[in-house]
This record gives sequence, structure tokens and C-alpha cells, in this order.
Amino acid sequence: MTTHQAAGTSAAVRSPVRTAALAVSIVFIVVGVAGFIPGITSNFSDLTFAGHHSDAHLLGIFQVSVLHNIVHLLFGVVGLALARTVQGARAYLVGGGAVYLVLWLYGLVVGQNSSANFVPVNTADDWLHLFLGLGMIALGLLTTRRTRR
Repeated sequence: MTTHQAAGTSAAVRSPVRTAALAVSIVFIVVGVAGFIPGITSNFSDLTFAGHHSDAHLLGIFQVSVLHNIVHLLFGVVGLALARTVQGARAYLVGGGAVYLVLWLYGLVVGQNSSANFVPVNTADDWLHLFLGLGMIALGLLTTRRTRR
């Protein structure tokens, strides 16, 4: 085996589902970090650990807390780990999408001022969770579709 072949083998082409899972994971990590940056997060001094009392908003829109940011970071790290295999990447996208659809429903049912809103989420978060859930599931399914010849 030549040096070129060895390098080509170790840098094998990543499958579309692995690439999608990797991209989604990186976005979650970036969002998690951004939630801790004053300026990107408005009312940063009102950031609480958890609960609906946090008045900090990522990009001035999405209600966040320390716990909310940590959840984004952990979700991103899990995605990085699962993106190492096709099966793991698909499970991350489809399973994670399902989790986000459940979070969307949870946000619709639980009042924003309820103690059950401990992450916290607001209306903007709810709609983002719906689109994230549908988008992640679509990515997981469409990037692993088998084509017929």
C-alpha cells in the first residue's frame, strides 16, 4: 500500500448521515457556549441556574438558563460521539428529533410561569423545538435512505 493510499484510507469519505449529525452537534455546542456570552445573550446578569425566572435570552429571543445551556452542550457532545458511526448518527438525529418533538409538546402544555418549566422554555423555544425535531428526524431518515437501481 502506498503512502497516498494509506492517507486516503484513514481519511475515508464521511457518510451524509454522519456529516449531518456532526453539523447538528457542532451547532448545539456553539449555541450552548453562546448562551454564556454576554451580548449574544441579553439580560445576561439575570441568567439563573434553572427555572422560569431566568430573564436571559439567547439572541434576545430564546429564554435560557445555565441548565438550558448545559443541556445544549451535552446534547452536542453526545452527538459528536454518536456521529462516529452511521448507526449512531442516525440514532442521534432520529432519536434526538423525537426528544425535541416531546419538548415541543411539553412546552405547549406547561405554562411558562410554572415551576415545571425548569429548563426554561418560552414560545420561541417551543417553535424552535418543533422545527428542530422535524428537521433532525428528516435528516436522519433522508440521509440513510436506500436508493433502488
